[in-house]
Amino acid sequence: MSKLWIVMAHTYKSRIRTKAFIITTLVSLLLVVGLANMQTILSVFDEEEAKQVAVLDSSNKFYEPLKQQTESQSDEVELVKVTDSEKSVEGELREGKYDGMLIISETDDGLPAAVFKAESVSDAGWIGKIERGLQQTKVMTATANLGVDPSELSELYAPVSFEKEALKENAKTAEELNQARAVVYVILFMIYFAVLFYGSMIATEVATEKSSRVMEILISSVSPVKQMFGKIFGIALLGLTQFVLIFVVGYISFKNAPDRPSPTTINDFSDFIQIDQLPLSTIIYALIFFLLGFMLYATLLAMLGSLVNKVEEASQVITPVILIIVVAFMIAMSGLGNPDAGFITVTSYIPFFTPMIMFLRAGMLNIPMWEVLLGILIMLATIALFAIIAAKVYRGGVLMYGNATSLKNFKKALMFAKK
Repeated sequence: MSKLWIVMAHTYKSRIRTKAFIITTLVSLLLVVGLANMQTILSVFDEEEAKQVAVLDSSNKFYEPLKQQTESQSDEVELVKVTDSEKSVEGELREGKYDGMLIISETDDGLPAAVFKAESVSDAGWIGKIERGLQQTKVMTATANLGVDPSELSELYAPVSFEKEALKENAKTAEELNQARAVVYVILFMIYFAVLFYGSMIATEVATEKSSRVMEILISSVSPVKQMFGKIFGIALLGLTQFVLIFVVGYISFKNAPDRPSPTTINDFSDFIQIDQLPLSTIIYALIFFLLGFMLYATLLAMLGSLVNKVEEASQVITPVILIIVVAFMIAMSGLGNPDAGFITVTSYIPFFTPMIMFLRAGMLNIPMWEVLLGILIMLATIALFAIIAAKVYRGGVLMYGNATSLKNFKKALMFAKK
């Protein structure tokens, strides 16, 4: 057993010191800090003067309400009424005096219509505000023509009162469901990338040792099975280290990020997902299914990695497993909007999909405990089965050289293991 821990410690120490691990960790931490302070960073680049737009209103009816509607949305746009000819204003636009020009005309129904001109219309942000302002002006004009009181109009467009109540016992409220959806979304991404990145790392680790003939030296002192599980546990510990660092730095960054007045900024992500108020069951399920999913796929990938002789060949043999992970992730993403769907329930009991989809259901719905336990038992049984097969294949595969792209190697590896 001590040799297993030695292999695990060696794998962990050798990987954590690599430039690739250090660089990816630092980049990930910088990205997390950047996301937490995104609004502050963007404000440095957004401190620009308001866009000046020349307005030609031949009817003299729409400029004032349009200016009021547009500039009430934001101070990003400043409308300037001009009386010069269209050609003259267009010349000033080309010279850079204005950022755009708006030509307003009156339709036969007495409603506004406009043409917007600018050097480039790729920036839809501030241009869209002018369009929305004109739309509101049109609505006001139309209702005024019909004799509708503006106060009645605002009451007409006021949001309808619509509350959601779940009658099922212990069902989550709409607010709890939205928060659970956000938490599950984040953790699903963590499971997906952890399995994809660290699982592939296990396969390439084995392939690297085989290509350098180091494997032949290692198996003389450590059994192949202990090598396999030592590498799996070592890289799992490596991934756990990286995730803990990212989580701690992310949590501190979001909690200490400057307050923003807008409720739609990314800073409110930390308010929307209240980590302190997460149900303990969600955290436990996340850890259980994260570890079970990693162990399942890591065992498979380690087995496949033992069948190849070069790192370049590893990507070929592990492709089917990667595709399964991608399919599981896509099903889970589709289930975020409808976790009660029948295909979500069925796929949550398929071992390759269980880590993501059963966690999705457990995190978003109050499903019976027996369903979660059944999913965990299915995972444990599947991991045990594949661990036995993988140990035999690994034992023979690490000693096998030659054409590594053929599926016959699987049978050959089992034959080697019997000797």
